[in-house]
Amino acid sequence: MKIIIIGAGEVGFHIASHLTSEDKDVVVIDKDPEATRRVAENIDVQVLVGSGSSPLTLEEAGIHGAEIVLAVTDSDEVNLVSCLVADIVSPGTKKLARLRSEHFDAYIAPLRQNAPHIDTVINPEAEVVKTIERMMSVPGAVDVGEFAEGRVKFVGVRLEEESPLVGKRLMDLPGILEGRRLLIAAVVRKEELIIPRGGDRLMAADLVYFISEEPDLGNLMAVFGKQSSPVRRVMIVGGGRIGLRLAERLEILGVHTKIIERNALRCQQLAERLNKTVVLHGDGSDQALLTEENIHEIDLMVSLTDDEETNILSSLLAKRLGARKTITKINKFSYLPLMSAIGLDHVVSPRLSAINSILQHIRRGKILSAISIKGEQAEAMEAVALETSDIVGKPLRQIDFPKGSLVTGIIRGEEVIIPTGDSVIAPDDRIIIFARRQAIARIEKILTVKLEYF
Repeated sequence: MKIIIIGAGEVGFHIASHLTSEDKDVVVIDKDPEATRRVAENIDVQVLVGSGSSPLTLEEAGIHGAEIVLAVTDSDEVNLVSCLVADIVSPGTKKLARLRSEHFDAYIAPLRQNAPHIDTVINPEAEVVKTIERMMSVPGAVDVGEFAEGRVKFVGVRLEEESPLVGKRLMDLPGILEGRRLLIAAVVRKEELIIPRGGDRLMAADLVYFISEEPDLGNLMAVFGKQSSPVRRVMIVGGGRIGLRLAERLEILGVHTKIIERNALRCQQLAERLNKTVVLHGDGSDQALLTEENIHEIDLMVSLTDDEETNILSSLLAKRLGARKTITKINKFSYLPLMSAIGLDHVVSPRLSAINSILQHIRRGKILSAISIKGEQAEAMEAVALETSDIVGKPLRQIDFPKGSLVTGIIRGEEVIIPTGDSVIAPDDRIIIFARRQAIARIEKILTVKLEYF
């Protein structure tokens, strides 16, 4: 598979890195020689210094032989024009574009149906709001993903010292859970991702990822010692595009919301757009302001400014002053591994959200969704098993899935099956597969050659 990436920023860089590890043929285009040099020095890909909106540059990149063009520069306009030119030069090439402005929200269908015929529009800011909403729906979770239209949750939980599961082997869990099924897909311990076996023990401070049906989630969270109190009061620090999107969504959900913004003019704009949200002019890292606004009564503080340091400081201060939970927006990938070490487990990243969305749409096979785990160390994927597949009709224990992968769920109509080695995949089942990064290429091969029977 050949993929052309327009834009060598953080998203372009990390997507290129991800794809080359899976033996994809990748070309990266950017006008900035420094950005392309960084890519060339760190990743084994072809780079071109030039404009992705230039037909000559696209032809030099080999667009006629490319299956996908990803337009992920920091400019919506450049991404749109690049897709338009790509559509003219090579109409059969699939096009994905990152568009962050809310002005395009109502025009996604026309952009797909008419020129530039963008197959998928990715709005990382909208995806961040969805991620925050999922985290709100599962109090106590560090990470939450959804499959099967939300009927199945993929949840990451930090194991506390007082949890009854600390020190227990996985094979002992059925007795502790009194018949409830719990499939643990992965454990992150000291920043290392582990796929545990039955004899492995859970330890305090482990980040445990498991699969659960929606109705069972509350009971399973209780086993981990997590409270399920709903989020009723939210404070947002930062009234930019994401802050506004989140506030508008919280108003629809009936959540009491306050938003703190430093810019007086932006405060006025927010007040005009929002109906029920309390808009405060001030600094979200000001202890006196947070105390005055009763931060100790807040269920969730979300720090969404454009400055990582301000977000981190605001969240740490809010936790110290009594906020029940914080979510911190981080853009720099290098910061992500440090967050749990300083006490901030709940993190969102627009760039990581963009990568998750892109991966879903560039995977071969009938992939319905894909979620990156722990800084792209692994993925959880939802795929459709077709009747022609030779993985259909036999127990999972007899199927040669690659090392580092695990089938964590089977969805058959309205039934959700937490699988065992004796479980059998039927035609048209939706299967949830957890895979380490090193196993993804083989999983993708299975999903294309076997599931689609090319």
